[in-house]
Amino acid sequence: MENNVFEQMAKRYDTEERMELAKIIVKEVRTELRNSKTESLIDYGSGTGLIGLELSDLVDSILLVDSSKQMVEVAKAKISHKGITNSKVLYSDFTQGTPELKADIVLISLVLLHIPDTKKILQELFNVLNEDGKLIIIDFDKNHKINHPKVHNGFLQEELKKILSEVGFKSIKIKTFYHGNRIFMHQDASMFISSSTK
Repeated sequence: MENNVFEQMAKRYDTEERMELAKIIVKEVRTELRNSKTESLIDYGSGTGLIGLELSDLVDSILLVDSSKQMVEVAKAKISHKGITNSKVLYSDFTQGTPELKADIVLISLVLLHIPDTKKILQELFNVLNEDGKLIIIDFDKNHKINHPKVHNGFLQEELKKILSEVGFKSIKIKTFYHGNRIFMHQDASMFISSSTK
C-alpha cells in the first residue's frame, strides 16, 4: 500500500518531461561535481529530488530543501525507498531568511526564475555557503517569447554575472549547455550552467 501511494505522488510531480529535463541537468552537474567527494551539498528548491538524489554518490551529504511540503514528502519517501543514506530533506523557504545551515556547495536548478528578487535569494545562498564554497545555478537563458507575471523569462548571462559579483561571488563562469524543444513554458529554450565561488 505504502509503495503505491508513493508511486502515485511521485507520478503527479515527476512527469515524463520533468524527468527528461532532469537527466540532462544531472549529466551537466555531475561533471561540475566530480571532485566533491568530501563536500556537503544543498539542493535548494529541490522539488521531489529528481536532480539532487541523482548526485548523492558524488558528495558526502545532501540536503534537499523545498518550500513545498508535498514535494519534501515525496523526496523523503524516495530517499527511504531507494535506501539513500547520506540525504535528508528540509521544508524551508530561504526567501524568508535562512536557517542556521552551512554547505560547501549549493545547487539551485530551474528555481531562480520563480523567485521575484534574484539578488536577495543569491545573497541568502551566499550566506549559507562555507568559505570557498561553490554555487551552481542551472536556469534558462532569456527568452522573449515568454511573458508570465510570476516567472522571469530566463536570464541574460551578463546580467546574472553582474548580480553574482555584486553579492560577492568570485570566479564566475556561465555557459549555455543545452537547447531543447518546448522545454520552457512550451517554448523552445536553452539552459545555462553557472558556477561561482564564495
